Amino acid sequence: MTRETNTAGRPPGSVPPAQPADTGEVLAGLGSAALVDAMGRTHRHRAHLLPLVSPDPTRTLFGPAVTMAYMPWRDDVPQASRTFADFFYEAVGPDPAGKVLVLSSGGYAQVSHAGGTKLSRAAHHHLAGVLADGRLRDFGQLRGYDFATWCQGETTRWGGDTVMPYAANITVEFAGVAVVPGDYVFCDAAGAVVIPAGSLPEVLETARAVDAEDARFVERIRTEANPATPRRASGT
Repeated sequence: MTRETNTAGRPPGSVPPAQPADTGEVLAGLGSAALVDAMGRTHRHRAHLLPLVSPDPTRTLFGPAVTMAYMPWRDDVPQASRTFADFFYEAVGPDPAGKVLVLSSGGYAQVSHAGGTKLSRAAHHHLAGVLADGRLRDFGQLRGYDFATWCQGETTRWGGDTVMPYAANITVEFAGVAVVPGDYVFCDAAGAVVIPAGSLPEVLETARAVDAEDARFVERIRTEANPATPRRASGT
């Protein structure tokens, strides 16, 4: 599923409204579960992704999404003559730092969509990271970069004869979730959540409330009585 739409009328590759510098750290402190709960209270559409695989699962990923849409490989379409680099630079635009490159599956989530060599561009241009609805090659190389990488797993075989990028910065489907360019993506070892840019402050506030509610419930549970414990008879 792909649709040629951008978010809030922003041109492809443009930067959504700036967020406080510590927003990513705040989100990491809350975790993806609280953010998913907060999204569920704010919006009705599906926004959560099940756990993904990372060369370094200790790294969290946060930033505004730019997208590359994949399709099954064909040799008779104009896009077949374009390279990964062509679509990469179209996606990230003139201000790539801090962005999250989102790669759709193209129907083949179990084949390679890129590897350490192609994705070295993400390191050179200081992206926040990569979120791929497909497998990636060269986990050892990716682990050495300073960005976070999350995907469907590692593979060794090149996938360019199976899938190909065909568009940049259009809405893409990622494991059942629509990702619009400019959405904020957060991913940790528990899973990922896609947050509309205009909703980020509200979702963050709601996630804090969810976290506080959970803390109160934990305290209540800590002090609750066990109904299976026999009561002592009075006067004994």
